[in-house]
Amino acid sequence: MSFQPRSSTVLHVALLALAIVAVLTGCGATPPAAAPESPSPDASSAPDERLTPYYAQRPAWKDCGKGFQCSTVQVPLDYAAPDGRRITIAVNRMPALPGGQRIGSLVLNPGGPGGSGLDAARATGPLMDRRLRKSFDVIGFDPRGVGESTPVRCLTAADHERQRNISFGDDEAGTKAAWRTLSGQCERNAGWLLPHVGTDNVARDMDVLRAVLGDRSLTYLGWSYGTELGSAYADLFPGKVRAAVLDSAVNPSADPLDLSVAQFKGFELALHSFIENCFTASDCPLRSRTVKQAAAEIAALAERADAEPLGGSVPGGQVLGGVAATLYSKSAWPMLRKALAQAMDKKQGTLLAELADSLEGRKPDGTWSNQMEAGLAVRCADWPRTTRVQASAAAEGALRDAPTFGKTIALTWTRCFSWPVPPPKAQRPAPHAKGSAPILIIGTLRDPATPYAWSVALTGHLENARLLTFEGDGHGVYLMAGSNCADDAIDDYLTDLRLPPEGMRCPGV
Repeated sequence: MSFQPRSSTVLHVALLALAIVAVLTGCGATPPAAAPESPSPDASSAPDERLTPYYAQRPAWKDCGKGFQCSTVQVPLDYAAPDGRRITIAVNRMPALPGGQRIGSLVLNPGGPGGSGLDAARATGPLMDRRLRKSFDVIGFDPRGVGESTPVRCLTAADHERQRNISFGDDEAGTKAAWRTLSGQCERNAGWLLPHVGTDNVARDMDVLRAVLGDRSLTYLGWSYGTELGSAYADLFPGKVRAAVLDSAVNPSADPLDLSVAQFKGFELALHSFIENCFTASDCPLRSRTVKQAAAEIAALAERADAEPLGGSVPGGQVLGGVAATLYSKSAWPMLRKALAQAMDKKQGTLLAELADSLEGRKPDGTWSNQMEAGLAVRCADWPRTTRVQASAAAEGALRDAPTFGKTIALTWTRCFSWPVPPPKAQRPAPHAKGSAPILIIGTLRDPATPYAWSVALTGHLENARLLTFEGDGHGVYLMAGSNCADDAIDDYLTDLRLPPEGMRCPGV
């Protein structure tokens, strides 16, 4: 059992804002290799024998520092043509600690889409309870198109800087031109890869990885978009699920445009929670003393920065990005108070810009991860296109219900209009994972990025799922929220397959 909270602001930045930094490290003995398996029969009544070489791979692990070993796995670019081009999936592992009964591998995905699983494993593995560490190798992988796994690379660092500073005002023509430029660059630099980066393909890669690791069934932990990936895997391979924790779930049955509007509302709700808390702090820079007026102060700050960037270099988009980054974790709220004070009192946006960098994948040295390009490629591959009329109607609702963040919805939804890959004709059906082992879903009442209702909805879709509710703030619970109640329940489930009681609720911290 754990007795101290195992969350940290650093971990939130690592997993959810996706500017990953290494935290504590661990080491352990390398377990004996297990025999790989033949292709799973779950995804098809007649498994394609051409996939056998992929499932029969044996990874060549090499030490890559701080207790981790690294390797690569080959998967087909196109599962419909597995004899064709291959791509490379980068994998790392922190081997199970000695002295326990090793169960197998615990595969992680931090979300995004576009988040690096390699970095997530390095950030989370050392923080896990020793009981879990003795039971599992902790496995990270970069999904196809992400990070080190045959990445989607469209932009130079200079291109990224131009893209991030697209106005959040009314320059619709300039916005559309910027997205057309982005689409053209992606087509030139990664057009062959773009049709194949969707979630179902990543789920199939995970089954290859499961077999290559020597596991007869998958033990999985996914946050945010990682819940979408986990539920897709369970739907394709229900008989191969040993245990799956889906933390801060996405509702895969909802219309994508509705998801975006709900997310803007979620961030508005989280902002209001921050403001209420700020009123109790001696260093609160907000001059108003009602939540609505204080939120309007922050929105006005962003609007002024669009007209006249803070410190001459920080526009409104980075102001809102910096605010949003801290709303992922209650532990980051003191940092937001400091950043807002710097902006409001000194008209300097350095700290807000640094926070926005963490959310957008900009590194301290000025280079960029590819999370933006990869995330966009996944969403444009997964989701049918909305129409401009639908986007306009949604924008009206977002502006009404989320006035601080809602104006950015038009920027979000014009990105895929010029995408070079044709969209799917229809949304993927909601997953049911019929016949799977029990799946544990974690939902937070005031989650800014994946509203609690989405966790409730996914629980209802899946045939065999249990919901644990965290009555707090922030995005992501396990190892992030400081809830021993939730962390221990998740550890019990992953190691012993013991689900928490029906209707269990963990108090906020």
